[in-house]
Amino acid sequence: MQKMSFIKVGLICLFSLNMLSCATHSQQSEKDTQIDRISEAELARILPQPLAMLSLDDLVKLSKEGVATDEIIEKIKMSNSFYDLSPSQSIELNKQGVDSKLLDYIHTSRELALRNNVADEINQRKKNAQTELENLKRQLWLQQNQRMHNPFCGYGAFGSGFRHHFGFGAGFATPLDCW
Repeated sequence: MQKMSFIKVGLICLFSLNMLSCATHSQQSEKDTQIDRISEAELARILPQPLAMLSLDDLVKLSKEGVATDEIIEKIKMSNSFYDLSPSQSIELNKQGVDSKLLDYIHTSRELALRNNVADEINQRKKNAQTELENLKRQLWLQQNQRMHNPFCGYGAFGSGFRHHFGFGAGFATPLDCW
């Protein structure tokens, strides 16, 4: 009777250990797929900074003078100007006579610059991760091949010294770090 309860307790322990290992594995796989978040400081560094060589007043002035929208866009491109307009600023500029096509260009160019900067940051992070992975692979390779330079382990297939296939059993006469 006691033997039967001992077997039941053993099976329950095995089952609970199995469940625990499954839970641990699922938590580890969730950690592996976690996405790195960008902090506010990093985001501020990545975002294109507004740089207005042509001020908003200049844009209003050019629009009121009747300069074509495409010419104003060319002037913005030539001056490498970037604007960070709020929706209320865009509405106010439109009320002052700035064409909606020009405002669309300002918002589109800002969004494109933002996407390009974020893509550059992601590519740089991937490149750094790849470099780190290559360094780790190189270190692992050096550790694995260190035994080739250990005088107590022999020098590969053609060297002298005891190998694991000599003696009684695997590694009987081989130093521990040569396995």
